[in-house]
Amino acid sequence: MDPTENENERFYRDTQSIAHPKIDDHQLAMLEPLGKRRQLRRGEMVFRAGQRDLGFTVLISGEVEVFETRDGHEQILATPGPRDFVGDVSMLKGTSALASARGKAEMSEILEVPSEAIRRALAELPGLGEPIVRAFMVRRERLQRDPDFTGLRVVAQADSREGRILDDFLDKNHIPHRLIIAESEDGIALCQRMRLSGRDLPALITPTGSPLRRPSLREVAQVAGLLRPLAAEGETEVTCDLAIVGAGPAGLAAAVYAASEGLRTAVLESYAPGGQAGSSSLIENFFGFPTGISGGELTNRAQLQAFRFGARFSTPAKALSMCVDGEGEHVACIEIEGCQAVLRARRVIIATGADYNRIEAENRERFEGMGVYYAATALESRLCRGVTVIVAGGGNSAGQAAMFLSECAEKVMLVIRGEDLSKSMSSYLSRRVETKENIEILRCTEIVRMDGAKHLESVELLDKRTGEKRTVQTPSVFSMIGATPCTDWLPPEIQRDERGFVKTGAAAADSPEWKTKGGKPGPLETSLPGIFAAGDVRSGSVKRCAAAVGEGGTAVEGVHDSLGTYV
Repeated sequence: MDPTENENERFYRDTQSIAHPKIDDHQLAMLEPLGKRRQLRRGEMVFRAGQRDLGFTVLISGEVEVFETRDGHEQILATPGPRDFVGDVSMLKGTSALASARGKAEMSEILEVPSEAIRRALAELPGLGEPIVRAFMVRRERLQRDPDFTGLRVVAQADSREGRILDDFLDKNHIPHRLIIAESEDGIALCQRMRLSGRDLPALITPTGSPLRRPSLREVAQVAGLLRPLAAEGETEVTCDLAIVGAGPAGLAAAVYAASEGLRTAVLESYAPGGQAGSSSLIENFFGFPTGISGGELTNRAQLQAFRFGARFSTPAKALSMCVDGEGEHVACIEIEGCQAVLRARRVIIATGADYNRIEAENRERFEGMGVYYAATALESRLCRGVTVIVAGGGNSAGQAAMFLSECAEKVMLVIRGEDLSKSMSSYLSRRVETKENIEILRCTEIVRMDGAKHLESVELLDKRTGEKRTVQTPSVFSMIGATPCTDWLPPEIQRDERGFVKTGAAAADSPEWKTKGGKPGPLETSLPGIFAAGDVRSGSVKRCAAAVGEGGTAVEGVHDSLGTYV
């Protein structure tokens, strides 16, 4: 090992063969019937940055160059040659191309396979999908590590909550981008070139180089290709076999199983895939990952898997309401925010999870996104280097956050309302937290006040045993105090428990609909036949990532049983 080689250089070297496998004769023979060959002249475009639904391109002969255009200058990213293929995970997801590609040789020959055909091939043809999907994933990671690659750019002022939301949205949806602080040298120069004033910020610089001033999340999603229309223009409704509302671990698992088993599957996600698990810095007790895996990486892999099998995703796509349809083969009709067409589904899986509970502290709302956070990932850890931070909560999420932040923060104060940490936290994790030198556990303590100018600067803590108050200087509080189920969009016919979680199985068997039908609901079926619930939104669920994944698969089994489409 070269001692002068940095981490990124080692990663590029170690992944070179994975990122750039050659298409062999057997693989080419499988691809040929799916596409068409064409001649490509020097400078002729294969695709452009921002283009969606890219096909799969294999070079038969000649050479292509992949490049990014930034502020009028071109940056060459790769020069594929014979038997190389062009693309990354955007081809699976149908998101916007991050770069452009054109012919480099005087004359090249390429094989182009349409996007729908390549997705089916990667799922169905043995020996083809595994190396190509692995290459796609590694290429995306290499691109994100490349300091010369820009991707989308968010320009925001240093204290901008709106800018941080755009940054977080793109980050959690795994869209390569850069956050540029407007007050920095680069930010000042960019704002001058783009003629952006403070009133225009935050702004999004698109792949074509044009700025979007103060864009909404829907506009950002449109540019990134995340907002996929479920219906064609002019259509008033679209149908599917299964609608999955929510793309946390339960929804993603259901999408993988349903799509791979032939069900026409549509997934609606209001913000980003992964749910609470997607915000976890490290899940150490998930089956099959002995050294742990970040929630973002786990759920990103699951989404790619679902895409590969043909599931359709739309983000952000918030379900506003659901009407029960008692006639015909479709059991429900879902209204989606910003969508003219309604989604009519033969079966539905509710996997909307739960929203984070807010700390009941004075001034807390002033610092949402400006010192008060609900996730502890690499994005937030950059704000915590060398300072004291506070984590509120006594469950596994709080413990994982405290351990993760302790690696970069000078000190982590874990604030819990009770006496015994092991009552609400896994024993392996509570032992680690209790023995970590720079983690201080404050028992029977609450946060009662937050203070600062534009950003959080200090909090006031109350010891409930003694009534003593103390002020701690900190720029960051991480709230991990539980969640409230996202069920306000559901019709009243779907029964819920006293805390608002959806009843399933035997708990829902006494509903009027089941009494009329004369049967019994399946284990994850709700009080309405044909509508299921899985994951954290379900009453009685085990609040663990692996349990949610299992429930997603079990719910799909119930869907097949309900439809009579046994696999």
